[in-house]
Amino acid sequence: MSSTETPEPPPLYSAREPIFPRRVKGDFRRLKWILMGVMLGLYYILPWIRWDRGPELPDQAVLLDLANRRFFFFMIEIWPQEFYFVAGLLIMAGLGLFLFTSALGRVWCGYACPQTVWTDLFILVERWVEGDRNARIRLLRQDWNAEKIRKRVTKWTLWLLMGLATGGAWVFYFTDAPTLLRELFAGTASPIAYMTIAVMTATTFGFGGFAREQICIYACPWPRIQAAMMDEDTITIAYREWRGEPRGKLKKGEHDPTQGDCIDCMACFNVCPMGIDIRDGQQLECITCGLCIDACNEMMDKIGKPRGLIGYMALKDEANERAGNPVVNVWKHILRPRTLLYFTLWGGIGVGLVVALFMRSPIDFNITPNRDPLFVVEPSGAIRNIYTLRLRNKHGTDTTFKVTAVAPTPEDQAALSLLLEGSEDNTVSVPADDTLTQRLYIMAAPGSKLASTERTELTIWIEDATNKDRVSETAVFNGRTE
Repeated sequence: MSSTETPEPPPLYSAREPIFPRRVKGDFRRLKWILMGVMLGLYYILPWIRWDRGPELPDQAVLLDLANRRFFFFMIEIWPQEFYFVAGLLIMAGLGLFLFTSALGRVWCGYACPQTVWTDLFILVERWVEGDRNARIRLLRQDWNAEKIRKRVTKWTLWLLMGLATGGAWVFYFTDAPTLLRELFAGTASPIAYMTIAVMTATTFGFGGFAREQICIYACPWPRIQAAMMDEDTITIAYREWRGEPRGKLKKGEHDPTQGDCIDCMACFNVCPMGIDIRDGQQLECITCGLCIDACNEMMDKIGKPRGLIGYMALKDEANERAGNPVVNVWKHILRPRTLLYFTLWGGIGVGLVVALFMRSPIDFNITPNRDPLFVVEPSGAIRNIYTLRLRNKHGTDTTFKVTAVAPTPEDQAALSLLLEGSEDNTVSVPADDTLTQRLYIMAAPGSKLASTERTELTIWIEDATNKDRVSETAVFNGRTE
C-alpha cells in the first residue's frame, strides 16, 4: 500500500457469531424451567377452560371477542366503552416493569419475556437433536453431509411445529376454541385465522430459532430504557472480581495465596444465552437469567471454594464486601423509597380498577338530544324535544326497562309528559347482551313554565323491571322563549 492510499475504515457491524449455550444445572436453571412450564401451560390451556354465562353468551373463560367488541375473563365482562379497564391494566404492566427493574434489574427479560421463554424451548430441542455445546459447534463447522442434513431438517421441523402450536394457540383466544379447531382442520375457518397462524409460526420460528439474542440486543427497546430504572441499590448479577482476581488454574485441594478464586474455566461464558462474559462487568446484553451463577457455583464446588463468586448483588454491596463488612440485607435494597413509590402507584391503580369493576352498573345508557331543530311546536302549543336513547343490556337474558323523566320542580313535573317510540307504557325490552337505540319524545304542556324556559335540566331514569336497579343521566329540555 502506498503512503497516499487511505486505509479502509473498519466495518460498523461485525458478522453474527452463533451462540451455543452449554447445558447447566442449578437453582436458577430449575427456576427458569418451572416458570417456563407454568407460563406455557397457562398459554395453551386458558382458551379451553369453559365458563357458563347462560345461553346467550359464549362459554369460553378467556375470550377476546373482537367481532362483538367484548372481552371475557371468567366472571368479568368488559365492554368497548369500558376500555379504561384495559388502559389501567396496561399502565399497571408498565409500572410493574419499572418496579421489578428498579428492584431486581432485568428479571422480566431473564425469566418471563416470551422471547426468552421460547428461545429456551428452542435451545432445548436443539440440544436434544444435535447434542450439547461442543457437539453443536462441531456440527456448525462440519461440511454438509447426510448427518448434518438429517439433524438440521429434524430440528427445523420440530421448530416449525412449535411455532405452529404457538400461532394456533394464539387464535383460540379470539373465538370459540373447539369450534375454531374443527374449522381449521376442515378448511372452513376464516382466512384471517390461517394468516394469523402463518405469521405467528414464521415469527416464532425466526425469532426463537435464528434471531435469538439479536432480538434482545437490537430489536427490543427495554435494554436501553432499563438504565433509567436502575440505581446503586438495584440487585443485578455481578462478578466479585476482588475475590476472583488474579485468575489462574487451580485444582481441588490446592491453595495459592497469590491467586484469586476464578480459575478461568469459561463456564460462565459458555452457558450464557447472550454470549457475554459477566466478568467484564455489567453489560447491555445481560438479561440477568442467573445461569452464569449456576455454572460458577458448580465449578466452585468442584475445586472446594465457597459459592458466590458470581451472584446477585447491588452496586452498594461492592464497597462493603471489599472492606470486609457484612453485606446489606437484600430487603433494604428492595424496600426503598423508589420501589415503594412504584408499588404504591401500581397497587393504587389495581385497587381503583377493582373498585370500579364492582361498582359499575349493569345498566348502561346515554341520551343525546336532536339539535335540528332544538324543539318542535305542536298544534296544541305544546313544546316537544326529541332525543336518541341508547340502552345497553349487560344481562345474559332479555330484560325490560322502564323510562321516566323527572323535572326540578313539582310545577314542571306536572307539565311534563314522555313518550318512548313504539311503547305505550314507556317500557322497552332489550335483548340479552345487546344495545337498543330508540327515539324518546319529551313534551311540555302549552303555557307552562317548562315550555317557556330556554333550558331546563331534567333527570332521565332507567329502571330494570326485574330487580328494580336504577340509573340516571341528565338531559336538557329546550323551551320556546319568544
